[in-house]
Amino acid sequence: MTEITPRDAASPLVGVLALQGGVREHVQALEAAGARTTLVRRASELDALDGLVLPGGESTTIDKLMRLYGIAEPLRTKIAAGFPVYGSCAGMILLADRITDPALDAAGVPQQTLGGLDIVVRRNAFGRQRESFEISLPFDGLQSLPSQDPAAEAENVHAVFIRAPWVEKVGSTVQVLAQVPAGDGGSGAGNGAEDSVARIVAVRSGKLLATSFHPEVTGERRIHELFIQMIRGDA
Repeated sequence: MTEITPRDAASPLVGVLALQGGVREHVQALEAAGARTTLVRRASELDALDGLVLPGGESTTIDKLMRLYGIAEPLRTKIAAGFPVYGSCAGMILLADRITDPALDAAGVPQQTLGGLDIVVRRNAFGRQRESFEISLPFDGLQSLPSQDPAAEAENVHAVFIRAPWVEKVGSTVQVLAQVPAGDGGSGAGNGAEDSVARIVAVRSGKLLATSFHPEVTGERRIHELFIQMIRGDA
């Protein structure tokens, strides 16, 4: 049974897609940031939500499960109508309109996305699991949000990249929020070689927010706070 945290009229109800990936960490981050939460596994559960988080995990697996459980098309329709969604890592891939290197199934059919963000992403762009890295990044739009860590740099986030994508192109409606500077992409940047250009790792367009990294695993709550403000129409 899906559990919903106690009702509070001032707190939006935010679902976390619970088919695969880092679900619990997002629930904890959302609740710490002031939202009520519920786990989402069926299309019928979407209508009660004020917003949705697509967690990190395996984008190909989440894509297949969303289609299997009949969630993909209703969610795609809601996103097109302005439904707020935040995607981290695999969630960014699922929100992208295009993937540079989509995985293919046994029949050669490329993986699908929900779309909504006018971006082109590359999967596993910073390398594999062993090439994960952490970095402090300037992040646009956090200046008005309270930091959970008083010692943290006011406009920077502690970003953890695990088999992370990056954004190769953005459309005119997309705001770039954060980039990994050239040469700072860990040992796996550029598929094994030091990267010579900055890489886009956080974007926003309307009610859609996406990050290549995992703020939910570091105790950084401001990305989730920003998403809640977006849901409320305050950001």
